[in-house]
Amino acid sequence: MSDIRQTDREYIANTYNRFDIEIESIENGYASADGKEFIDFGSGIGVNIFGAGDKEWIDAVCRQASILPHSSNLYYTRPCAELAKLLCEKTGMKKVFFGNSGAEANECAIKCARKYSYDKYGEGRKTIITLENSFHGRTLLTLSATGQEVFHRYFGPFVEGFRYVPANDIDALKAALTDDVCAFMFECVQGEGGVNALEKDYLAEAQKLCGEKDILMIVDEVQTGNGRTGTLYSYMQYDLSPDIVSTAKGLGGGLPIGACLMGEKVRDTLNAGSHGSTFGGNPICCAGALSVLSRLDEEFLGDVRARADYLWAKLSELKNIKSISGLGFMIGLEVEDSKSFISNCERMGLLVLSAKGKVRLLPPINVSRETIDKAVRILSEA
Repeated sequence: MSDIRQTDREYIANTYNRFDIEIESIENGYASADGKEFIDFGSGIGVNIFGAGDKEWIDAVCRQASILPHSSNLYYTRPCAELAKLLCEKTGMKKVFFGNSGAEANECAIKCARKYSYDKYGEGRKTIITLENSFHGRTLLTLSATGQEVFHRYFGPFVEGFRYVPANDIDALKAALTDDVCAFMFECVQGEGGVNALEKDYLAEAQKLCGEKDILMIVDEVQTGNGRTGTLYSYMQYDLSPDIVSTAKGLGGGLPIGACLMGEKVRDTLNAGSHGSTFGGNPICCAGALSVLSRLDEEFLGDVRARADYLWAKLSELKNIKSISGLGFMIGLEVEDSKSFISNCERMGLLVLSAKGKVRLLPPINVSRETIDKAVRILSEA
């Protein structure tokens, strides 16, 4: 065992079931302690969307670090304002709150929805409907919103005011949208729930129901967003007009940032003192995010869709894969034994992830066809 593995196990809380790989370099892909290189189809769990070692991102971050690494949110900073402006211009949303993670973005979304309802209707309208198999974060509030019992063990009592319904069951949703409900929160593709895309007809009907009752629609784009599924945000492929959008992961490109985007209806709901974050909108993180977001134009995203289609076509030819789910470069593979499959991939030089019994692929969205071909060859033998 290397010194760093021993040190890690001795001093770091044992909350991660780590692979036996020491990541030590971002040059020419990831490398283990013995110098072996890997094709990275995990992207830091969807964070490094332009791949490890993205020079444009590194230059932007280093440049900002030399100018202004941090300032309190009591003052204006250019990267924070410019990132918020670009997010609103690209989505049509009106205001942005910055935190440090997807969970924080979702906390903001939940607080915003409840305050909107309180301001307009008063007490008694605070329930949020989420989906079974959803995942919205690991804080106590976002765990309460998460519709998976496996994440609830040990940590109760949870925050009240959440109910879960089955995905793609419009009758169940209709029955759940009672007078005490202020919002419906969901992922267009359930990542931790098995990489399952929701049905378009279901979300179209859900949007109609929410609109009729002034129930806010919150889309969790933490994992699906920032080009991962082939559009800037996955809801754009469903023709939805959400009131609130949360995002993180790929937006930061390698540094911690989360964003809660607020539409016209809730643009002024959060006021001074109603929410905050010491590190939210950090100049370095925002500079990195600006580098990422500015490159996600329609021409590039069109190429993302073309290369994702190429990967799906290659995967559909593999005899050892039972089924494929997901959207764009967010892919779930049903195989005979996912644990041994993932281990075999690692042994042959390909890093992949798991999600509820499936093999999960989250490659960089600029992955080349040549790298896709290499990865598929490994997947075919895993």
